[in-house]
Amino acid sequence: MHSSTSRIRTVGVLTALMFLAPACKRDNTEAKGNAAPAAEKAASGGKIALLLPESKTARYETQDRPHFERKVKELCPDCQILYSNAEQDASKQQNQAEAALTNGAQVLVLDPVDSASAAAIVARAKQAKVPVLSYERLILNADVDYYISFDNEQVGKLQGQALVDKLKADGKGTGTIVMIHGSPTDNNAKLYKSGSHSVIDGSGLKVGVEYDTPDWSPDKAQQQMEQALTRLGKDTIVGVYAANDGTASGAISAMKAAGINPLPPVTGQDAELAAIQRIITGEQYMTVYKAIKKEGEIAAEVAVALMRGGQPPEGRVNGKVNNGTKDVPSILLPAQIVTKDNVKSTVIADGFWTAAQICEGAYASACATAQLQP
Repeated sequence: MHSSTSRIRTVGVLTALMFLAPACKRDNTEAKGNAAPAAEKAASGGKIALLLPESKTARYETQDRPHFERKVKELCPDCQILYSNAEQDASKQQNQAEAALTNGAQVLVLDPVDSASAAAIVARAKQAKVPVLSYERLILNADVDYYISFDNEQVGKLQGQALVDKLKADGKGTGTIVMIHGSPTDNNAKLYKSGSHSVIDGSGLKVGVEYDTPDWSPDKAQQQMEQALTRLGKDTIVGVYAANDGTASGAISAMKAAGINPLPPVTGQDAELAAIQRIITGEQYMTVYKAIKKEGEIAAEVAVALMRGGQPPEGRVNGKVNNGTKDVPSILLPAQIVTKDNVKSTVIADGFWTAAQICEGAYASACATAQLQP
């Protein structure tokens, strides 16, 4: 479905070979409370491993994990979830996966730190006859069973188009922008980048400077924006393409520290609570709302079905995405733009955030102006 993924070169072979060798040290502390060997699996339940990549992006701990865990318990009350967060360390994630397999995981739901080197984890799981669901980020060059995410190139297009349209409406359609992309080890970041450039290139806007942001770190995004201000001058930047809400927060912090007022339009993604609050107050122009609750719940449905030896519920798989090894059966969910004008009809209407959460404390007056009172 994404043409950019079909040209991926085969990478990570050496990593896979190394990972398949017996590990001399297991990171058994990462799968919380799951020190029992595989032979002691609960007879009426089963074990599902959820391996998330990091916590700097707020969604993983506040949205993905709780929605996934709740749905698994609803579908399989006796199931045990072996949860780990790799904190942006690919080697740590490999150890966590090995620990989960040693502890009897029957399915891996894996959101990779590094989309390429995670192929080693898939190879190890296949050796143990354990299916792998690639969650959110596509695992490259690996025999992945299923993939659940969003049309990530389209997400980049939505961001780019929103910025282009806003700047044209403001009479700044030929100005200079800064682009702050995501982590170079995240295949999704490459797709957002490709999608945004497909809109911005040829739009009339000039890209003054652009950066990839290691680990999706807001702190590094702030440093990059500071460098852009020094290089371009704070009066020349008419807009900022930021690939997600964390990098947007870093860019906004740098511009506020430089005394820029009003702030230029800044994009984002993930509809984080802090981002919605920035949108309400006018500090951030837009974010992309992805139905993360639905993503987590469907991933749980698929994981439980695979654990029981079945397939995803009928009608769930709606596409294929090539990862360099195969056309992976995929579940691709829609995404939409959120600005101040439609906060109420999107994230609030879906129960993603409540008006009370958005409007607490210092944001009460901005919410009153936007007619979002709880």
